[in-house]
Amino acid sequence: MKLRKLPAPVRAIIQATRVLRGRQMAGRGATIFDDDVYLVSYPRSGNTWTRFLVANLLYADDPATFSNIEHRVAEIYFNPDHRLRRLPRPRILKSHEAFHPNYPRVIYIVRDPRDVAVSFYHHNVKARNIPDTYPIDEFIPRFLRAEFDPWWGTWGDNVMSWISMRQGRSNFLLLRYEDIKSEPELQLSKVAHFLQQSGCANVSASPEHLQRAIRLSSPERMRELEKTEGARYAQLKQTRQDKPFVRSAKAGGWKDALSPVSVKLIEEAWGRVMQQLGYTLTQVGHPQEVTASGVS
Repeated sequence: MKLRKLPAPVRAIIQATRVLRGRQMAGRGATIFDDDVYLVSYPRSGNTWTRFLVANLLYADDPATFSNIEHRVAEIYFNPDHRLRRLPRPRILKSHEAFHPNYPRVIYIVRDPRDVAVSFYHHNVKARNIPDTYPIDEFIPRFLRAEFDPWWGTWGDNVMSWISMRQGRSNFLLLRYEDIKSEPELQLSKVAHFLQQSGCANVSASPEHLQRAIRLSSPERMRELEKTEGARYAQLKQTRQDKPFVRSAKAGGWKDALSPVSVKLIEEAWGRVMQQLGYTLTQVGHPQEVTASGVS
């Protein structure tokens, strides 16, 4: 019998038992260990790609796939807590949470919100939240209000919560998606050194290992893996299989996908934050608050 069909008192007991045994999906209630490393980003900012890069650094002789990624860089939203507790430590876990004071070490990935908006639009088409014919110009105001995933806040809220509280600390590494695309070996070497300092002894920052991880995590290879494994992957199996999860994976695609009206709305909402992170605005008149350290 399904849980929802049981009497409320029985459901409450079952749910409480699951929590006590760690069998509920971990999510923001996941057990946190002092040596954890969290790979955090706002959704559609390159977190899955970075998971593959990290996993291919950690397991140099056994390439990452959609079938094994949850055993290597697990997502807190698709695994029960008891399973996460059993992972080898130090654990590297994927999260989309806004600032969490108990996350001991964080690699935070940020992406141009104009590209995030386009990717998020297609993600919601794939998830059947909106139809193929839904105008992207109507989607953008809803994206700005975080209507589809309100528990992570807006892009600006999520990004600034981490930067404001952790920027400049040794336990925080900020990466831009665009920089990973343009100079992958340099950016991945930063990740490797951060993981080494976090206690991941099996991570190598040698050029050979970096280049191999980059090659095995290419969008082309990930798209091929999605074709063969996507229907069984927890995050994708309930979504439309005719729509790709790994899309063009390029930076600046928003220039062809968004109207000037939508671009203006995004820049008016988050222009200051975008400038602080090095993103060039198309609209004029946004106050500049860039400091030598990057964030005022």
